[in-house]
Amino acid sequence: MTVRFIGAGPGAADLITLRGQRAVASSPVCLYAGSLVPAELLECCPRGARLVDTARMALEEIVAEMLAAHGAGHDVARLHSGDPSVFSAMAEQMRRLDAAGVPYEVIPGVPAFAAAAASLKRELTVPGVGQTIVLTRTSVRATPMPDGEDLDTLGRSRATMVLHLAVQRIEAVAAELVPNYGADCPVAVVARASRDDEVILRGTLADIAGKVHAAGVVRTAVIVVGRVLTASEFPDSHLYSAARCRD
Repeated sequence: MTVRFIGAGPGAADLITLRGQRAVASSPVCLYAGSLVPAELLECCPRGARLVDTARMALEEIVAEMLAAHGAGHDVARLHSGDPSVFSAMAEQMRRLDAAGVPYEVIPGVPAFAAAAASLKRELTVPGVGQTIVLTRTSVRATPMPDGEDLDTLGRSRATMVLHLAVQRIEAVAAELVPNYGADCPVAVVARASRDDEVILRGTLADIAGKVHAAGVVRTAVIVVGRVLTASEFPDSHLYSAARCRD
């Protein structure tokens, strides 16, 4: 019996990997966050599978479901939105499975920031403009951030920044980033990336908050900040340069 932590992707049901889909199809038990994981993915579950919506469950209740499945000899598909390596709360589940001696594996998925970049039709690492991406969040309604990971400190590099779980405090985020990035720095907010009801908002640190409020975006969104969003004059990558040695 194995617990498989599966990246369900950013929202569109067809963005789960083939490996992830096969794991779901072969698992008699499926744990999923109903508020984030598309219902269409549950159609992949085998007939008669136990389907458990974890959206309103506490950690210990979720782990109890895994342990019960283990005791019954059933594989578990644990679906996480996006990719489970980022902001998924997978680590504490694995810690408890380790303590209980329950085997598990991880199947990656398409992260929300990648889906947002695809919707924006932008590369987030543009030659001569930005080669670093900071993935972070804010802590108003979540676990406190570690020392040194506040927006002012992270923003000093002026690297492209992607913020999760932060759109509800967009004014404060913009205000904290302006000193390092400038009020005219391009910003994009992508809500429900890859879904049919996706919303894309573009602006600057000076005006993005107003656009977010006007659109009524309050959750399931990522904020992308950086000059790569509007870059047009930049050198070609050395990757495909005719001058590059390919021996």
